[in-house]
Amino acid sequence: MQRSVVITGGASGIGLAIAERFTKLGDRVFNLDISQGSVGETLICDVTDHQAVTNAVNQIAAKHSIDVVVSNAGRHLSANIENTTEADFISMFDLNVKGAFSLVQAAVPHMKAQGGSIIFVGSDQSSVAKSNSCAYNMTKHALASLAKTTAIDYAQFNIRSNIVCPGTIETPLYTKAVEAYCARSGADIAEVHQAEANEQPIGRIGQPNEVAAMVAYLASDEAGFVTGALLPIDGGYTAR
Repeated sequence: MQRSVVITGGASGIGLAIAERFTKLGDRVFNLDISQGSVGETLICDVTDHQAVTNAVNQIAAKHSIDVVVSNAGRHLSANIENTTEADFISMFDLNVKGAFSLVQAAVPHMKAQGGSIIFVGSDQSSVAKSNSCAYNMTKHALASLAKTTAIDYAQFNIRSNIVCPGTIETPLYTKAVEAYCARSGADIAEVHQAEANEQPIGRIGQPNEVAAMVAYLASDEAGFVTGALLPIDGGYTAR
């Protein structure tokens, strides 16, 4: 049976890989993004705008069931607490946390009748800390909390809620971050990539399709007894 999948930030990176995976499974994909996506139907939407997210979800629900929700939109900020401005702090929470809150709050009323799966895209920093990552780390821990409380509150409606926790993944944002670092520091790009790979016990960085595969599993009937879980996809980074 074709499912309706609502994803935020599905135009690039991990979000695009997730959208592609569900499309290949035969599902109908709706992408809430500030940029036009290449997969599924894009609803141009700034997820920091609570009412815009609510309107977009209601627009989808008026014609389709909402079976799978993937809260993926987010960004990183490299800064410790002294170097994090109040504006930085607010903007990080607006996108990474409020965006997820708005999406799930809008979706769950439409999912109660038939059940479904909610998947948050967190980070290895949903469970551990890293240096120079104050606000980002806080937002990803908040998503873990939201995933677990949603799982408990809506299990009675057969709505499952989980969070995938990717480590270092080769996305356009990762590539840009490495290039920017090398431009500032004069470091060699190839050496930085290798250093990142060496940080992972498995000896390489991850690929977006590997995260997408875990998301697809969590949305499937095979994961019917999985809810409230934090699932690392980090090459063993958080196992140390």
